[in-house]
Amino acid sequence: MSTSGGGMGRDAGAQSARSRALAVLRLRSRALAVALLPAAVAVILLVGGSTGHFVGTGWDVVRWTLTPLAVLVLLAAAGVALVVARARPAVSPTVPIAEGAAPDLYRMVRDLADRLDVPVPSAIALTPDCDSWLEDRTHPAHGPPPVEEHGDVAGSGRLPHRRTTVAAPVLVIGSPFLWWMRVGELRAVLAPVVAGTGPSAHPDIAAARRFVRGLDAAVAVTSEPRRGPVFRAVFAGVGWIARSLLRGCRVHTAEMERGVAAAAADRAQAVDYGLRIVAQEQVGLAYAGWDRLLTRVALPAWRMGRWPSRLNAGVVAALTELSRRDRLAEGFASRLGERPACDLLEEPGAVDEATSLLAARLFHGGPAGSGPEWSPVRWGDYPEEVVDRKWRADAARLHRVLDALGVRPVDGGEGLGSAGPTLSRVLDHLTDPVPVPRAEPPVHAGPEDTDADADAVDYDEDLAGTTPRSAALAARISAEVAREGAAATERAAAASIPASALTSAGSAPTVPPAPADPASLWDDRALPLLPLQPPRTGRELLADHIMAMVCCAAMDTAGATPGLDWLDGPALLIGGVRVTDLPAQVMTLIEDGDPVALRLWLTRQGIRPEKPVRLV
Repeated sequence: MSTSGGGMGRDAGAQSARSRALAVLRLRSRALAVALLPAAVAVILLVGGSTGHFVGTGWDVVRWTLTPLAVLVLLAAAGVALVVARARPAVSPTVPIAEGAAPDLYRMVRDLADRLDVPVPSAIALTPDCDSWLEDRTHPAHGPPPVEEHGDVAGSGRLPHRRTTVAAPVLVIGSPFLWWMRVGELRAVLAPVVAGTGPSAHPDIAAARRFVRGLDAAVAVTSEPRRGPVFRAVFAGVGWIARSLLRGCRVHTAEMERGVAAAAADRAQAVDYGLRIVAQEQVGLAYAGWDRLLTRVALPAWRMGRWPSRLNAGVVAALTELSRRDRLAEGFASRLGERPACDLLEEPGAVDEATSLLAARLFHGGPAGSGPEWSPVRWGDYPEEVVDRKWRADAARLHRVLDALGVRPVDGGEGLGSAGPTLSRVLDHLTDPVPVPRAEPPVHAGPEDTDADADAVDYDEDLAGTTPRSAALAARISAEVAREGAAATERAAAASIPASALTSAGSAPTVPPAPADPASLWDDRALPLLPLQPPRTGRELLADHIMAMVCCAAMDTAGATPGLDWLDGPALLIGGVRVTDLPAQVMTLIEDGDPVALRLWLTRQGIRPEKPVRLV
């Protein structure tokens, strides 16, 4: 009974998808008919005139008016068709995996397709995200690289097709799934995704998808700003037509994809259904751990010009730590004794490194390869290479801003002689009750000054409720961070390696990058494509810099050490114990100008604020 019900649901979903696909194709046919109608009428008039049927002045006027119009409509239709046909559809940035680099993974996907009785995906690729999907890469610009490039980790391995009428899509798998999930869980999660190759093989659905993707790519091409006025005018018309067609088939396309998903889900019910329910819990947990790892751990390293080379291994550590802290996650750690899905890869370390670099490029906008200012860091070196450097760099910036504000250094005391960068200097400045007048932007500021000055003085909303000195200091720090970020972006853009090194020609980051590919599969001119967080506010920047100064003083005067917390990122360890109550003391200083709570905390921890600290 259940099998019959599943078959009926699968047939209903497939039929709905095909009917919607036919509706999209009918829209395409109507657009073609509209383009050909003036030409057909013109041909009838010309033939009628030559045979003596449509004669007279009136017919001659109609004939010679309609004929040029028909030619113009045909030329416009041909132009639109050419743009749609030649436009390159968007492709998700991924790290393709050759079959030689993951034979067990390919074997598992092939067996899964056999059980589902659907075509085998044409290739497998990984994405640094907690999601999996099928992606059509049958456009000529998405063709496979030469055969000699297929043997590497980032090569484009192929699987044999069950059907040759329509090329099967590429299976894209979220890389965190491979490291966190067990083999059985991964198979259960991928079952409904792989089942989608069945409806995708239908010629009508494939043709409708190609038409919609072509229109979407044409809209992107016509929106390109760097064109002359004539080309802009021509492409504006082409873009209007493409957008109109997209609006016309939007509902049908959405319903078609919904039918495809329903048919795939019904087909996959017979494969590991019970295990898939458990695996879906792991999907949500992996997403939470991956997001936390990127925003709390990886992002500080990326801002320092270092990219963690084992992000996927880090998500396992983060989720294991979560299972120890959260009682709701206690049962998840017991799975770690089973075989992880990353064992399906021949060289999981190299794949982890490639996806980690791609994650840094997508979420932060870093270069596509290592360099003097963009180098990998391993988790064991993270406290010294990232945390310590970040704190000292922030402390140095804080003192540079104080120098620019004319704040006098505080003598280190105890016969230390010349004053140095001390925590007392920061505390005394923020405690001083004399208000600092708000800085105003220059009336006739040049273009190079307006952005920084605007950032420096526009702190009313963000810093409401803080002291005047805190607001002024935060504004100056924000401007300094913005200037440094702009300079770093320019340097990265000048030394950037083409993204094709990751998507079409390349290899793991340890292999020298390939030359630039003019037909790279994705546009990397607007990086980061998926920024993790909005820019930090002035209040957040000031708090980060003050806490960095406190941490430097703790390391230099109280024997504290930098550490890494898998869920919260950089951590200060005093006596081997992580400090958790420092942010509250710092916010009291910023908002109230009262250093008493922070000074008491420093005394309890044995930190000497009057002693100079070592900066970068």
